[in-house]
Amino acid sequence: MVGHLILRLTIWFLLTSDLSAANIIIGVIVALLLPRGYPSPEALKDWLQVLGKIIVAIPQAYIEAVEIIIRPHEYEDIVREQVQTTRSPRLIFLDIFLITFTPKTIVFKYRQDGWYEVHRVRPTRAIEDE
Repeated sequence: MVGHLILRLTIWFLLTSDLSAANIIIGVIVALLLPRGYPSPEALKDWLQVLGKIIVAIPQAYIEAVEIIIRPHEYEDIVREQVQTTRSPRLIFLDIFLITFTPKTIVFKYRQDGWYEVHRVRPTRAIEDE
């Protein structure tokens, strides 16, 4: 229960970017009112891998944001990335969040057959586009 509350509050604070008393109260109320799903067993190894990806994604997001400002990206494409077969819904959500967190990529569709469709921007044209 406490883990779910902390995860939901963390997502709430990331979305709202506001740590005022009123927002904390609203966040706690929303976190408590959201229905709780059935727990699925996740390996500690999977959570540690996601934590490592989060630590890498934060500086990467800043670097990509500066790159887009300095050197605009003119080309874009859509790629498909496969979901790991052992992913629980919570880990899939964190994967989608991490991909979308960086400025050059966004997941615009998750397919139930185990694929993400990712839109990304690039500074140069890909070879297959020519």
